[in-house]
Amino acid sequence: MSLEQPTTSPRRVPVSRSAAALGLGGFLLIAALAPAPARAEEGNIFSNLLKFGGTTVPPSQAESLDPAYCPPVEVAEGGAAFRTLAGDAVRTQFSLGRLARECKRRQDGSITVKVGVEVNVLLGPAGSPGRFDVPVTFQIRHDGKVVTNRVERASVTVGPGEAQGFATIVADELVVPVALTADYDIAVGVGTAKGGGGKTAAKSRRRKPAVAAAPDGGGDAAQ
Repeated sequence: MSLEQPTTSPRRVPVSRSAAALGLGGFLLIAALAPAPARAEEGNIFSNLLKFGGTTVPPSQAESLDPAYCPPVEVAEGGAAFRTLAGDAVRTQFSLGRLARECKRRQDGSITVKVGVEVNVLLGPAGSPGRFDVPVTFQIRHDGKVVTNRVERASVTVGPGEAQGFATIVADELVVPVALTADYDIAVGVGTAKGGGGKTAAKSRRRKPAVAAAPDGGGDAAQ
């Protein structure tokens, strides 16, 4: 009599349906669909925060501009000082002191000028201490014509027992148009002159000579 070996069913390991169904092909599919590691790119809020210190990309830096032509400040003719009178006696004299300027070229090619002026008030024989309002005219000129005109006022105090007082006044953003940036004048004067009839002191000393065209025949132009 033959004996039959008892049949034993193999032990089954529990496997989830999804894993069993996917197999190797499913693993590759999961790998393909998994999100790629985030890359720090310009425009990414997090990368911008680290790179620029904020969530947005700052505007690109402006290209370096050519240095601005910046002539010295000149005192308009008759604008160095003026007096107030009490009859024939001098009450006060307003005058200009130290002058300074700064010129900057803008992206559009124009130039902005900042001018600083020291103003002095001196008491005359008929004067008395107090607070004085001193107007100063700032101008940008070209060929004697006013291009930009501005009047600023300085408040100068002369205290009791004092003979004079000082103040500083600054005019900012005086604009020089693009067409005139190579040849213009900066003029200041005590008072409120608005016209362009006055001349700036020693104006002719820095006027640029025109380039002479060579005469027919190719010879050198006369100097």
